[in-house]
Amino acid sequence: MTQISAQEAFDAYEAVRHRLPAPEPVDRMYRQVDTLEDVAEGFDVFLLDAFGVLNIGETAIPGTAERIETLKAMGKRVLVVSNAAGFPHAALVEKYTRLGYDFAPEDIITSRATLLAGLNDHRDLHWGLMSNPSKGLRDLEGMNLTYLEEDPAPYASTDGFLLISAATWSEARQALLEAALLRRPRPVLVGNPDIVAPREYGFSTEPGLFAHRLADRTGVTPSFFGKPFGNIFDLVFERLGQIDKSRVLMVGDSLHTDILGAHAAGIASALISGYGFFAGQDAKTAITQAGIMPDFVVNRP
Repeated sequence: MTQISAQEAFDAYEAVRHRLPAPEPVDRMYRQVDTLEDVAEGFDVFLLDAFGVLNIGETAIPGTAERIETLKAMGKRVLVVSNAAGFPHAALVEKYTRLGYDFAPEDIITSRATLLAGLNDHRDLHWGLMSNPSKGLRDLEGMNLTYLEEDPAPYASTDGFLLISAATWSEARQALLEAALLRRPRPVLVGNPDIVAPREYGFSTEPGLFAHRLADRTGVTPSFFGKPFGNIFDLVFERLGQIDKSRVLMVGDSLHTDILGAHAAGIASALISGYGFFAGQDAKTAITQAGIMPDFVVNRP
């Protein structure tokens, strides 16, 4: 699997800002705090990113499960809002349970579900699928899907492309996809806008990286589902029902997905600086360079 450094990831996000929502102009600085308990009084709902907040790869972040239970005991609602499109919903529920978290299945809202909601009446098209076959096709039953692998035929014959996991993607497959789009432009739907994800060994490359690359090279503009785009927050607000948005806090480790997404959704945001994207990095300088201002910078969840 290709790896990428934090600086390379930051630069990659900055290079595609024209395809991302614009940040809200703000005339304030963030407040630095230690944990989410330090800001709990000001919010009724906490929306937690997964990678960098709940876990790093397959490892739970120490203390986060206990923090969530404390927030719940204070009467707070806690939901997961993740771009983890590569996992079937049931597999995510199983994963978080295994890592020591207690979330109701309906309180885990993903870009996979956002993508499926966005397909509407296009489910019957023949889609080429960027995904990891080992994760299976739960949630995608009944769709006409063909995995994109080394055979060039599906790249030529499908009606469009769904990009949900880059775990088994390669430069050879990317070249086949770009060539197919140059020959015949078709819809590209991206179920995970992330460029990278923090893992135990560093950063992995994610579908967003390849989607922006093919857009640059083919002129085909993908449709993105998930943070920082508003469609995933539409699902969140449907789940929450009547809620005062000023009492909702998005918590994540990425300026360009979690914090920018919160701006787009009109809610407050907290950037985790001690884990995930900015672990060992200079979050303050990155905030200044990107011009994406969280309300809080939190050392650890």
